[in-house]
Amino acid sequence: MQQNKENNTAIKRMADLLRQGATLTDLSCPVCSSPLFRLQDGTLWCAKDEKKVVIVKEGEEPVQPSQGTAYDKLETTLLGKIETLQGKIEKTEDATELQKLSTALSQLLDNIDKINKMKKAK
Repeated sequence: MQQNKENNTAIKRMADLLRQGATLTDLSCPVCSSPLFRLQDGTLWCAKDEKKVVIVKEGEEPVQPSQGTAYDKLETTLLGKIETLQGKIEKTEDATELQKLSTALSQLLDNIDKINKMKKAK
């Protein structure tokens, strides 16, 4: 039962990525074997593990983590929070609660926008 719920959650994340403009690739995650998505910024992403995937070809050196990795991690966390809020917004019928959730969503989206601006400024 738990595995079905995890699979359904992963499938919903995959569908959300496609709606957001990500592209399904022919690559699979080296950890869980689920399909990888290429985000609009070119990042490879595993929707099931909710992690960035870096492909290193044989003989190449892996790219050393930079400050961009911290931004990516923060952005991932915020995207997870947005997904949680989206579920709550879909279920709520209380106008006051909907307003609170909408305000929180707006703030999270503003923060993601700020992160993207900081990444571009680097």
